[in-house]
Amino acid sequence: MSDFFVALGLVFVLEGLLFAAFPDWTKRAMASVMEANDAALRIVGISSAVIGVILIWAVRG
Repeated sequence: MSDFFVALGLVFVLEGLLFAAFPDWTKRAMASVMEANDAALRIVGISSAVIGVILIWAVRG
């Protein structure tokens, strides 16, 4: 369970760094997400989830 909280903390760190370092880019990215269709967002979401699982599997072995 502690690994989950470490991963969640890392997500917050990375997201915070993006907002702090590139606020204009982050706003544009969020605006483009709002304009994207649902099917494209689902494909990106499923793809990144699969890549994340593969990465965790490869590291944790």
